[in-house]
Amino acid sequence: MNRTIKAFFLIISLSAFTPHQTGGEFCGIKNTAFQAGESVTLKVFYNAMGAYIGAGEATFTTALEKFNGKPVYHCIGDGKSYPFFDNFFKVRDRYETYIDTATMLPLKFIRNVNEGGHKIYNNVTFNHSAGTAVTTNGVFKTPDCIQDVMSSIYYARNINFDKYKVGDKIPFDMFIDDEVNHLYIKYMGKVKIKTQYGKFKAIKFKPLLIKGTMFSGGEKMTAWVSDDPNRLLLRIESPISVGSVKIDMLKYKNLRYPLTSLISVKGL
Repeated sequence: MNRTIKAFFLIISLSAFTPHQTGGEFCGIKNTAFQAGESVTLKVFYNAMGAYIGAGEATFTTALEKFNGKPVYHCIGDGKSYPFFDNFFKVRDRYETYIDTATMLPLKFIRNVNEGGHKIYNNVTFNHSAGTAVTTNGVFKTPDCIQDVMSSIYYARNINFDKYKVGDKIPFDMFIDDEVNHLYIKYMGKVKIKTQYGKFKAIKFKPLLIKGTMFSGGEKMTAWVSDDPNRLLLRIESPISVGSVKIDMLKYKNLRYPLTSLISVKGL
C-alpha cells in the first residue's frame, strides 16, 4: 500500500509523456491548454484483492507569478494519504515547479516530501543555456528541453496529437532524482472511457516504464487525457509489484476551455 502512495507523482508525470526532440518543435512550445487559477484533484485507488480502495489524492494548482524577473506559472502538486492509511504509512508530499511562460521550460523545481517519516527535500535550479541542473545534491548535466516531474504534466498538455498515428512512439527526457531518464510514450488512438467522474472522449497512451521496485518495466501502464483543448488527465491504470493502481480525476475548476470531451456525468 505504501508504495502506491509513494509513486503517485511519478505515475502521474510518466503518464503525462513529455515529448522531446532536440532542437525540434517541442522546444519552446506555447501554452494554449491551461490558465492561471486552474485546480484539478485526482484520487488514487489501490487494488490487491479484487476491489479498488481509495488510498489518497492529490490536488494540482497553477498561479501566474514572477521568478527572477520572468513571468512564470507556479504549479503546485500536494499529495496525501487518507486518514485510514495514515495509520500504516502517512504521506504528505509537495511538489512545485516554476515554468517560464515564454518557453514552457522549468526554471526551478522543489520536492518536499514526508513518506512514512522519511523526509526528502530537493531544490533544483535549471540553467537551460548551460545545460545543467543545480540541485541540493550537486550539479548535473542535462539535455535540451529537459522537464521536471511537475512541469512535464503541463508541458505535455500543449501537444498537437493530430499529427501522430496509432503506434507512434514519442521520446522524451525527464529529470528525476538527480538523473536524466530517456523514455517514450506510445500513442494508442482516440477512445471513449468511463471514469469515477463520468464518460469521456479521450486520447489513450502507453508510456515506457523503467524496471524498478514499483514497476516491472515495459508498456504496462495506460493513461487517458480528455480529447478537447484542455488535455485534462482523466485516468491512469497500471499493475505494480503487489496489486494494481488506478488514478481518476475527481474534480476541477477554472479550466481554460469548456470540457467538451465530457459525454455524461456519472449517475446522470
